[in-house]
Amino acid sequence: MSGSAKAALVAEGLRKTYGSETALDGFDLVVPEGTVCALLGPNGAGKTTAVRILSTLLKPDGGRALVAGLDVTREAAEVRRNIGVTGQYPAVEEILTGRENLEMWGRLYHVGRREAQRRTEELLEQFDLTEAADKRLKHYSGGMRRRLDLAAGFFTVPKVLFLDEPTTGLDPRNRNEVWKMVRSMVEQGTTVLLTTQYLEEADRLADQISVIDAGRGVVEGTPETLKSLVGGDRIVVTLAATEDLSAAAAQVARFTGTEPEVDAEARRIDAPVRDRVGDLVEIVQLLRGQGHGVVDVSLRRPTLDDVFLHATNRAGRRKEPVG
Repeated sequence: MSGSAKAALVAEGLRKTYGSETALDGFDLVVPEGTVCALLGPNGAGKTTAVRILSTLLKPDGGRALVAGLDVTREAAEVRRNIGVTGQYPAVEEILTGRENLEMWGRLYHVGRREAQRRTEELLEQFDLTEAADKRLKHYSGGMRRRLDLAAGFFTVPKVLFLDEPTTGLDPRNRNEVWKMVRSMVEQGTTVLLTTQYLEEADRLADQISVIDAGRGVVEGTPETLKSLVGGDRIVVTLAATEDLSAAAAQVARFTGTEPEVDAEARRIDAPVRDRVGDLVEIVQLLRGQGHGVVDVSLRRPTLDDVFLHATNRAGRRKEPVG
């Protein structure tokens, strides 16, 4: 975080246990105002526990946390006036229609009746719920309930918005709509803490990513700097014959100065390169010159999948800030 950026979220040494199970084990996090932070980690890593503590739904056993400059334990009521929360499971009323649910949220947010009605119609359209607006929720599918719950979470523009796996169960079109709305809220000054299992979502939305494993942050940084952490460009060569793999891999190893990854079943060799196009041409020429049939070749950059697997294989290590 730059020296001029003000933190909207601060967690210092957060700890939480459930009986003999440790959910958070000294978790730290700093999120600047007006940014999106994606919190990633395997199931059971502590993501939801961290969100529940930061949103005042759960008290920590140790450490401290500030949201919008307010202590989540000592100033919980004031924190709640400055945040919005959308959990993993829809929090909507079964006996009401979609429109009535949203208008109810408007009243809970102390929005005037006319403005609540205007905002309700706007959200119904944005989340593709206009045709079902006057149906009771027992007639809604799981995806429709999820969209309605997200619409309620976006009713106002809070200082900090917590989104716990917000697009689970949504189709690609509705997922893109949620992404656009998140970016729109950030442009209006909202800070977003997002947990997600969709790494593409984190890549598209996040200014900052924090990977948590075994209750501790293990690595954090921007998407691009985290990708660079696990290496640069790689060449992937697919051979025509399995029996050529061993000799071809040895030649690629000598050329790149590294030990390539070999997938015998796919007849594939995967190795890092420094000069994307130049090395690709030279490696292909080298292999063909030795009589190895090359049926496919491609270049790939590291992805957040690579980052996730790399970081969560090191659970228990200290967090490594990047960039």
